[in-house]
Amino acid sequence: MADKRIGILTSGGDCAGLNAVVRAAVHRARLTYGWKIFGIEDGTVGVLERPLRFQELDVNTFDGRLLREGGTFLGTTNKGNPFAYPMPDGTLKDRSMEIVDGFRMLKLDALIVIGGDGSQAIVRKICQQGDIKIVGIPKTIDNDVGATEFSVGFQSAVNVATEALDRLQPTAASHQRVMVVEVMGRDAGHIALNSGIAGGADAILIPEIPVDLQLVADHIKAIRRGGRNFSLVVVAESVTDKEGNAFKQALSGGEMRYGGVGAYVGAKLSEMTGAETRVTVLGHVQRGGSPTPLDRVIATAFGVHAVDLIAQEKFDRMVVWRNREVQDVFIEDAIKEYGAVDVDGPLVRAGRGVGVCFGDQPVKWLS
Repeated sequence: MADKRIGILTSGGDCAGLNAVVRAAVHRARLTYGWKIFGIEDGTVGVLERPLRFQELDVNTFDGRLLREGGTFLGTTNKGNPFAYPMPDGTLKDRSMEIVDGFRMLKLDALIVIGGDGSQAIVRKICQQGDIKIVGIPKTIDNDVGATEFSVGFQSAVNVATEALDRLQPTAASHQRVMVVEVMGRDAGHIALNSGIAGGADAILIPEIPVDLQLVADHIKAIRRGGRNFSLVVVAESVTDKEGNAFKQALSGGEMRYGGVGAYVGAKLSEMTGAETRVTVLGHVQRGGSPTPLDRVIATAFGVHAVDLIAQEKFDRMVVWRNREVQDVFIEDAIKEYGAVDVDGPLVRAGRGVGVCFGDQPVKWLS
């Protein structure tokens, strides 16, 4: 057991808490089992390039600073599908076996992959081709991996969005404005819902509930008639109108990306209510900064459990948080369960209970 060689990489978008995961895995592997552990740089790119890019990790790698830092000191990537990798001549090439060869060159006994559902699916498929043993750890600020109650990075993103609402409320009141805050949420509204409730938003617009902006405007007007001169509106980037149409922007390369919905909602609400509106787009601010204590705790528990799974020779499994404890499930089962907001769940009910408008039904407001 003492001669095992473990690889670890971060893949997909960055978030707060990734360094805490790596730290926990390294400490467990080195201190408990005496294994060697190698950090692969920039996700699968580190084993796609020649020479390989990696670093051997030890407890001395972590001086206390990395636990508190956002991002990932190993680097990551969310571009270039290894099964259809863009080449300089414009063609697409399957380079998955080159990645397998890179893993083999490191002589790994197992690989820990920290990523979202897309990254887990891609790396798992590569490892199956090369008969490489794998353990997964979920990370995504969207918190949309259905098998786990929390993914690494989510709580920190919610904290950023809530703090933004806390800062915007006084200026909204001072200037009698409607403040619209656009948050991330590619297909799920967890950040908007959690931060909106925590930050006292008057309207929370999420992709799981198609939005009729007239209902939102009516709610804002009712609040003003009741004597409050400002409103806070949180909008997930992938929210749709009542016909189910999302708002996307075309990038220079023709790629369509979510974005712009905050500006659209702000302009429409100003037109419908006559109120002055301002829009704040948090964007990648939600990915950065120091991880919250809860994200650090979950990250540490995940990293330790992932190494223990390798010791128990339980592979092709993802570490998850359920019922206030760390568990594990098959990766295939974990990533096929998409974790959308439950529109009939306790948080949406709580929001409706305190008068939040979700854009799908009128809200009773005393005036």
